[in-house]
Order: sequence, then structure tokens, then C-alpha cells
Amino acid sequence: MSPAATSLLAVVAAAVLDIVANLLLARSEGFRRKLWGVSALVMVGLAFSALAVAVHGMDLAVAYAMWGGLGILGTSLGGWFLFGQKLKPIAWLGIVLLAGGLAILHTS
Repeated sequence: MSPAATSLLAVVAAAVLDIVANLLLARSEGFRRKLWGVSALVMVGLAFSALAVAVHGMDLAVAYAMWGGLGILGTSLGGWFLFGQKLKPIAWLGIVLLAGGLAILHTS
């Protein structure tokens, strides 16, 4: 696997771990449920480890932007799908624009 492909895979892994961490954090109810909260912290640590792998083959600015953007997308959609959180039409527009921006960033 090429270094660029490895870096992209690491960014995606970091984003998935970040999304899981955010959803676990929501389940922790402000750390009242300790196991969920500690699990979220572990996922964040793993996400940063994957991001560290990603920056070996891509610029930090690109890796961080992709990680953050994918994390926002996944967390928004996860909250909508799993927790029934409502998204206004403008939020859906933002999701579409963010996805488009990530596609452009990836091709740069």
C-alpha cells in the first residue's frame, strides 16, 4: 500500500474513532455514566494515534481538516440516526457543502 493510501486510511480511521468517541460522550450524560465517558476518552486517544500515523504521508493541515470534517459529518449523522436529533434544512445544506469541500480537499 502506498504511503498516500496509508495516510488516507489512517485519517478515515481517526475520524471513525472520533465519531465513536463523540457518540459515547453523548451516552455518558456529562460523565455521570463513567464507563461511557472513559470509553470516549480512550477512543479520542486512539483517534489521535491514527492521526499521528496519517501525518507521515500527508500535510498536517490536510489531515486535520479531513479528520475534523469527517468527524463533524459522522457525528451529525450519528446523532440524527441513533439519537433522533433533529437537523434543520440549513444543517443538511451544511452537511452537503462539507462533504463537497472534503471531496475537493482530497483531490488537491
